[in-house]
Amino acid sequence: MRRLAITVTSLALAAASVAATPAVAGEIAPPPTAGKPTVLAGGQFTPLSLAVTPSGGVWFSNNFAGQLMRSRPNKGPVVKYQHPRGDEVGAVSFKQGVVMFATSNDRTGKAMLKKLGRSGRVSNVANLSRYEKRQNPDQVNTYGIENLPDGCQWPKRYGPPSYTGEVYAHPYASLQSQGTTYVADAGGNVINAVRRGVISTVAVLPPMPATITAEAAEANGLPDCVVGLDYHFEPVPTDVEMHDGWLYVTTLPGGPEDPSLGRRGAIHRINPRTGYLETLVTDLLSPTGLAVAPNGDMYVAELFRNRFSRVAAGEAVARKWAPSMLPGDVEFRNGRVWGSRRVLTGFSPGEKPTGQIVRFPRAG
Repeated sequence: MRRLAITVTSLALAAASVAATPAVAGEIAPPPTAGKPTVLAGGQFTPLSLAVTPSGGVWFSNNFAGQLMRSRPNKGPVVKYQHPRGDEVGAVSFKQGVVMFATSNDRTGKAMLKKLGRSGRVSNVANLSRYEKRQNPDQVNTYGIENLPDGCQWPKRYGPPSYTGEVYAHPYASLQSQGTTYVADAGGNVINAVRRGVISTVAVLPPMPATITAEAAEANGLPDCVVGLDYHFEPVPTDVEMHDGWLYVTTLPGGPEDPSLGRRGAIHRINPRTGYLETLVTDLLSPTGLAVAPNGDMYVAELFRNRFSRVAAGEAVARKWAPSMLPGDVEFRNGRVWGSRRVLTGFSPGEKPTGQIVRFPRAG
């Protein structure tokens, strides 16, 4: 039950279930209000991150193909950067002609923040994995089960019953604001800030507890003596946005991302100066993308719930906004919503990737 990297867990779950997630008993979902989207780019492989320019152009990643892509209005997508060794490319953001993105490799442990400037030249901005190795900010967190009862035998295949934050960098999303790039590190469980190449930690995200039920214990081969105890999962930040001076962050639990342990994803807001954190929305299933409109409405890509959701300003409940198979990211710009979907297709032998970048006709 220890954390599984999103790149591993997502593939395993996608292979088992790419059909619509069944409705949860008792859930009342309003009809979709988004309207039929326009497909801007199709046939993409793992487009997990996107950014929209003021003119309506889209920068996006084909993460597992190691590609940074650009799609302009009325023009097809083109590759603007290809990692020479096939490292993962993601965490795309755009600001005033500058594209920030990250590369990572779970095998080598290397993760870099990069910049594609107006000239088209790609340069390194910050070594995220070196910072994680030196600082390991989430070592202050304890995950798993603390104070396991005497005589209770924890399965060895899950490692120790409790552990502190490990050294692991996997940048998943970025945001540019006033000369600072904020990075949601899904490996380090933190929000970092990069300014003039210097990295600092804004906030270490808190563990995400879940009570082990008898059903969960049986399904995972756990002893009866852990039933009723809380397992503290690692928080995995998947997106970072800014609204009214606050950072808004989505997290999913570093464990089962399907509904087997309930919908445990959340949206938080963080004071970027103090690191103070408030949890705004819970009961989300695998939230991997977030957008915040100027009026405070929030749009969420719930990957394995197969829908884009909307949280109205001042509310704390996510309601279905648009059904969509395997949505990965979502952005708001000029009163409209962009998103990526079908983001985990193309892995089975002979299966072509069918990832898409779409634009909805209106926000609502």
